[in-house]
Amino acid sequence: MENKFMGRSLTVIDDLSIDERKYLFDKTRRLKKAIQEDDQKVMDEFRINDKDFGIYEVFLEPSTRTKESFRNAAKFHQVKLSDLAVESSSFNKGESYADTFNTLAGYQNSIFIVRSKVEGVCRWLEDEAQAFYQRNNLKRKPAFINAGDGKHEHPTQELLDEFTFIEDNDWSFDSIHIALVGDLYHGRTVHSKADGLKIFKSVKVDLIAPSELAMPEYYKVRMKENGFTVREFSSIEEYLEQSEVALIWYFTRPQLERMGEQVLKKQDELRRSITFRKEFIEKLPEKTRFYHPLPRHRVHPTIPTFLDTTPLNGWERQSINGMYVRMVLLSMIAGKIGSDYTGPEFKHCSPFEEEDYIVEVPVTNAGESKVETFSEGVRPIQNGIVIDHICRGDKPSVIRHHMSKIINVMGLEEGRGGEWVSTSTKDKGTFKGIIFRPGEYNFSRADLKRLSAVASSCTLNLIKDGKIQAKYRTHLPPRIYNFEDLICKNEACVSHPAQSEGVPAIFYRTIDNRYACQYCGTIHTFKEIWGEKKS
Repeated sequence: MENKFMGRSLTVIDDLSIDERKYLFDKTRRLKKAIQEDDQKVMDEFRINDKDFGIYEVFLEPSTRTKESFRNAAKFHQVKLSDLAVESSSFNKGESYADTFNTLAGYQNSIFIVRSKVEGVCRWLEDEAQAFYQRNNLKRKPAFINAGDGKHEHPTQELLDEFTFIEDNDWSFDSIHIALVGDLYHGRTVHSKADGLKIFKSVKVDLIAPSELAMPEYYKVRMKENGFTVREFSSIEEYLEQSEVALIWYFTRPQLERMGEQVLKKQDELRRSITFRKEFIEKLPEKTRFYHPLPRHRVHPTIPTFLDTTPLNGWERQSINGMYVRMVLLSMIAGKIGSDYTGPEFKHCSPFEEEDYIVEVPVTNAGESKVETFSEGVRPIQNGIVIDHICRGDKPSVIRHHMSKIINVMGLEEGRGGEWVSTSTKDKGTFKGIIFRPGEYNFSRADLKRLSAVASSCTLNLIKDGKIQAKYRTHLPPRIYNFEDLICKNEACVSHPAQSEGVPAIFYRTIDNRYACQYCGTIHTFKEIWGEKKS
């Protein structure tokens, strides 16, 4: 039977469908029991047991817990395990990620476990390695496991967290009520939960953090899109003043060292708002459990050590579960297990993929006069284009700024024609922009796509001999890519010029009609994704 997991990458938690994760958890439950009972026969069902099978750990950011968990999982499999010496590697000499990993893939390394400050790097490497694998007829397609990328995601941590929650939920996937406490802004482990918790049918999430450490908007949007009930509280104290307290609490370490001086001045106050104190215990519901990705801060732990010996301690077993989950994940990607999986394979696709976003509008009264059509102070032109309804409803200053961007992106010649901000004929209090250019213009399908991307909801009129020959209305495309001047505003993203990787930016449309970066997930409006056009 075909193995749907062999050679698969795990770059974000959503790379595994709900059914695929349930399969992984069922296998993890079986392997954990076998290891606890020293059942060698069952353990051998999972072992890759191939000394030529290469697994490479590449930790470009410090880690003990995740790295050692994967190292011990790899040793269980009796494979070739390598570790890149980052301090002396060519990364410090400016070598590209793609070249380094392609080289290592050529040395019969099949799985790369990567931690980096560069967000989205594993998704990019997956794309690059696919082409490298095909060009060079490698035995196995290299797979990439994201072991944490900046403040983006940490999908294997999410897997072990989910497994532990389900274990404590009597293996039920019906519902979960969870409180996320701490640094929700930088905490990639909680960011993975925006999609990870979809494994439960009903999800209620309570976000507990002061505004300086609050969950980024993108992840709150994702949670709501996924049907989660989301509530926000500024402190544990405020949270415990209301009656609907979660049984599952998930703490993260405040990474105040990443914040500015103004935040550091308030660090004692911020820490106090997300640190559990003895006087809170009596306000907790029975059977409450605490979890933490570990390690805790030595001086300022959000879960104080006096709780280690209490029934609240779920974090130690959670940490141990990490090794079991990663053993099973490696076994699946290597193709040792997975042939018995019968569920569907998850496919990344936009719900808008088939949407027609460039609509040719029939010209009423064919060949109608340009003078009648554009009479808002724009001098009629005999031949050329008129782009109308630009940024309708925005302020005049916003419209003018974006018209400059449209001119740059579309390569419309400066000094000819003009730009105009006027009020709508239907609503005098609503402003819109107009760009007109005389001359001969032939708009290809690619040009129309580009116009849709940079000037959504506008109308393009092609004029010939003083008459409208064709009219198009643009809408937001489902994806925006293949344009050199696209840019993700997140400087930590692998596609941002600051990373010098030459990765082309790609965006997909969200349900609320904005654009998310394919690599790091950062949300943009369609106006924010354009840099300066390259000459």
